Amino acid sequence: DVELACRAAFAPGQGFLVYAGTGSVAAFVDEQGQLHRAGGRGGLIDDGGSGYWIAREALCQVWRAEDQRPGAWRGSALAQGLFEAVGGREWADTRRWVYGASRGQLGGLALSVAAAADTDPAALAILSSAGRELARLAQALAGRFGAHPVALGGRVFELHPVIEHSLRAALPGCEVQMSVDLAAHVAAARLALGAWRFGLPKELI
Repeated sequence: DVELACRAAFAPGQGFLVYAGTGSVAAFVDEQGQLHRAGGRGGLIDDGGSGYWIAREALCQVWRAEDQRPGAWRGSALAQGLFEAVGGREWADTRRWVYGASRGQLGGLALSVAAAADTDPAALAILSSAGRELARLAQALAGRFGAHPVALGGRVFELHPVIEHSLRAALPGCEVQMSVDLAAHVAAARLALGAWRFGLPKELI
């Protein structure tokens, strides 16, 4: 739950969470405890910078290159990695795999993009764009609530360092931190402890 993850990263009113896994979303819990969000609208509409978005962008680029130069995949580490993942280099293979895959399985193709990034400039550029897309979520919240520190969470940030680097570059002067523990159950326990302690006499706290 994004609200619990945000509360795990910051006390209310203290910072924004940018979370990117299969999807992407930014969250802010204000001082009154109200949750505000940016993004998180699903892969068909947006989810910029997410694993799903990275995979979709990569497949789009690969097949556009094939439209222009059939056989371009032979010189593309990105295309070769994606074709291996979907089980073939023909359009029918990609079509069958993509339209039979779950949202999570499609997002998993981001691993192939990351694996190609150190040797394929196109893959690296997609990941760099993902960082800028995720920075945009923090910028949207900052435009509404003013500047705050930003915590990053989710497995997309584990794919390749360029994602975090490009996000930081797009947020100059902003304090950005990788959150070590955004587990929802930890935040839930903290909230429960806070509510429990609130009702106790001071001498018992």
